[in-house]
Amino acid sequence: MTSTKASLLAGFEGLDSAAVSDALDALGLAPGQAGFLPVWGHPRIVGFAVTVQLEPYVPGPSGAHIGATAVAGASNTDVIVVDNDGRTDVSCWGGLLSLGASLKGVRGVVADGACRDVNEARELGFPVFAKGRIPATARGRLQQRSAGEPVSLGAVTVTPGDMVVADETGVVVVPQAHIREVLEIATAVAGRELAIAADLRVGVPLHEAMRDARLAGTTEENP
Repeated sequence: MTSTKASLLAGFEGLDSAAVSDALDALGLAPGQAGFLPVWGHPRIVGFAVTVQLEPYVPGPSGAHIGATAVAGASNTDVIVVDNDGRTDVSCWGGLLSLGASLKGVRGVVADGACRDVNEARELGFPVFAKGRIPATARGRLQQRSAGEPVSLGAVTVTPGDMVVADETGVVVVPQAHIREVLEIATAVAGRELAIAADLRVGVPLHEAMRDARLAGTTEENP
């Protein structure tokens, strides 16, 4: 891992999806979105996107198992993003993929679709965020269209190398060209909210502590 990647990952690991979403909003970029939930426990994911696009199965010569090439090329800085067009009638991620990704040090998976083998992911401690859970296999139902190309995650386009942050609130995708800028703004957002929380705990009335200008970072002290 390069020092630059390590620094960026460390910065985003200290932020939640809401702060990052607020920063994206401030820049006029697509904010965070709902519907992607952890399938076990309360994990968080922060990492760089490695992408997979799936499509309905068409009979013919068999290729690599869906997701296998993405796992093979991923590292301990990465999150695998699977685009299955939001389908929840078939699994697009399962236990053997979780095992393979975990052994590679992959930080987790965000799937625009459903997954199975939740218990295996949980036992591995491997974070999986998805639109649902279903036992139905992908075999004979799905095939891989591409890997390493831009994909859709809900309403957002994800390009390899984008920063992905996922937690219990939802998922945010930070375009690669804006990662540093978003990190700076989101860190400031989180700092302001911590200061407001501290004021509330010492008795400052809610309406005074939560002034819109303060939340936006446009107070006289911080123009």
